[in-house]
Amino acid sequence: MRASSFFAFVLLSAAASLAQAQALGYADARHLLARTGFGATDAEVRDAARLTREQAVDRLLEGTRRTAVSPPPAFVDDAVVPYRKVREMSAEERMAFRRTLFDQGLELRAWWIGEMAATPSPLTERMTLFWHNHFATSQQKVRFSQLMYRQNALLRREALGNFATLLHGIARDPAMLVWLDNARSRREAPNENFAREVMELFTLGEGHYGERDVKEAARAFTGWSLEPASATFTYRRAWHDDGEKVVLGTEGNLDGDAVLDVLLARPETARFIARKLWLEFVSPTPDAREVERWAQVFRAAHYEVKPLLRAVLLSPAFWARENRGTLTRSPVDLVVGTLHTFSIHPADFRPAAVTVALLGQNLFSPPNVKGWAGGDAWIDSATLLGRRQFAERVFRGSGESMMKARAEAGDAAPSASKAEGPARYRNILQRGFGAYAFDAASWQGPLDEREARNLDALVLPVPPVAAPAAASGIERLQALVADPAYQLR
Repeated sequence: MRASSFFAFVLLSAAASLAQAQALGYADARHLLARTGFGATDAEVRDAARLTREQAVDRLLEGTRRTAVSPPPAFVDDAVVPYRKVREMSAEERMAFRRTLFDQGLELRAWWIGEMAATPSPLTERMTLFWHNHFATSQQKVRFSQLMYRQNALLRREALGNFATLLHGIARDPAMLVWLDNARSRREAPNENFAREVMELFTLGEGHYGERDVKEAARAFTGWSLEPASATFTYRRAWHDDGEKVVLGTEGNLDGDAVLDVLLARPETARFIARKLWLEFVSPTPDAREVERWAQVFRAAHYEVKPLLRAVLLSPAFWARENRGTLTRSPVDLVVGTLHTFSIHPADFRPAAVTVALLGQNLFSPPNVKGWAGGDAWIDSATLLGRRQFAERVFRGSGESMMKARAEAGDAAPSASKAEGPARYRNILQRGFGAYAFDAASWQGPLDEREARNLDALVLPVPPVAAPAAASGIERLQALVADPAYQLR
């Protein structure tokens, strides 16, 4: 190493060490809480600001949960109607059944939105949402909210637990078995859907397996099915192909668990997850060397998520100024973050769940097996208008119907007829205008220069595109949430 390079390295290392030892300050605390949760109140930012980076990150990781704090909807314990009985229903019975599915699906979405807003561990819910998109499963096909709730509970239980445990659990998950058609896979006709997606989307990524690997793995997962009466996992030995198989060079009488272990043994798996976490927490442009370092941490920790996430959150890349405000807020980020940051506590979270869906992120119904694309794909001309209408409704009490045209088109309605679903969405939104109940009166007073800077720092991740004139709190707030930077985190 040349002397100039050596001294540059020493200086950078010293600067990083100094930053680790200093208190965060307001801007860094806000950055950490916004990236690891859904917004943050001024009090939460000030509390975190007194900690060092390491203290703040460790406190977040130590405070994670394995269960929700909000009681789930009562129907989650109801028996699932066997698919066979649904096919035997009359037209009238099927219509009533669809209405029930619609109502339960919306209630489940509202419950999760409420949990995101109420949880003492926003990081838990952010990671639960991350895994929901990673193991994308849609109620549009699964149909039953009970199964979607069970999967959600599994994702939360291992959200910051062990990825290997989660992977083995998701392979047996009833919603996943229905979603990727493995419940009926048998040795005479192995279904390849789960075998393909578990390699391409859940572990290795594209280009790291062949068609023979998919076919052989599909044979290994035959017999992994559902018990019709309880909709729980069952192993049907008579359906299983117990012959010799070869998957990624490993040969033997492999079953599904053995195939998953083969995938977990590949370095590509840790690298694939580490890269996705970069996209989730840092920026749209991963650094291959840093991703590789994180992957090595992940493998050394035997796929424990917390050591990996600690490496992510303490990395210089996470704190770099050039990576601030580079991530587009998802609809969940925008809606839940707005409610949380400004301490808005709706009595009914269904309007928030509908808003999130109409903005393109219908929880429990990602668009396909790849999940939501995220990033810039969150925003187009229609959704940008909807985002602005949401902010106006919250901070001005606007009575305009959000994205009426999209609601009428029916492209966000879950598990309902096209005629019925959009109309019910509109009614929920119209009844829910007062549910956001922002206390504008407390923001009416004038702001001095320091107060204006503090408000800017709380609301936006980067300076506003158009600097608002110093005025009353409510006027400045309205200008900030209308600024393009409010769509970033």
